[in-house]
Amino acid sequence: MQDILLIIPSYNEEKNIEKVVGELEADFPQLDYLVVNDGSTDRTAAICQSRGYHLLNLPVNLGLAGCFQAGMLYAYEKGYSYAIQFDGDGQHRPEYIQEIRRKMDEGYDIVIGSRFVDQEKDFSMRMLGSRLISGAIRLTTGVKIADPTSGMRMFNREMIREFALKLNYGPEPDTISFLVKQGARVAEVPVTIAERLAGESYLKPWVAAKYMVRMMISIFVIQNFRTRD
Repeated sequence: MQDILLIIPSYNEEKNIEKVVGELEADFPQLDYLVVNDGSTDRTAAICQSRGYHLLNLPVNLGLAGCFQAGMLYAYEKGYSYAIQFDGDGQHRPEYIQEIRRKMDEGYDIVIGSRFVDQEKDFSMRMLGSRLISGAIRLTTGVKIADPTSGMRMFNREMIREFALKLNYGPEPDTISFLVKQGARVAEVPVTIAERLAGESYLKPWVAAKYMVRMMISIFVIQNFRTRD
């Protein structure tokens, strides 16, 4: 799997990054990775540098979109065939990457590691939010994606080019919706997402609610005016 690059966007992950990358290096040495330090204010960069991790150290905080794009530009320039978004907080599990890669071989452009594709319905807020966005994508594209909010997504070479060279692209469900409208083929592979190793998620309930509203407006309205060069 040396044609795959794991892009690990990291902002203030000093409590997690050593365990995440240490596991990759010890148990999955065949996987290439790049930690993209998004202007962290803690010791994330210092830990990566002291351990000799593969690091792209951004001087300022760009947010997830800019941070991920920097990683995709690296993947594009280095000639990787596939890139996968991989969280620096320990929630994404590397043992699923091979199965996701196999799914890509069936001719897909994007394969999502899905928490919900094989699960029974429940009433958790996470599931509810994903279902609402999933419904919006299905109404506007005709394509069913069970877990559009999952951050564990693999992209092929063409999608790497899109994210690397288009400044307005972020790795969010509305962009996935837009790419589907443009003909991208999307599949899902069931995965289990672990709990965050340490620290607190930025996605507080009120932040999650704002995110939901923003995604719905974008999918139903803004994406109709978006263009692809």
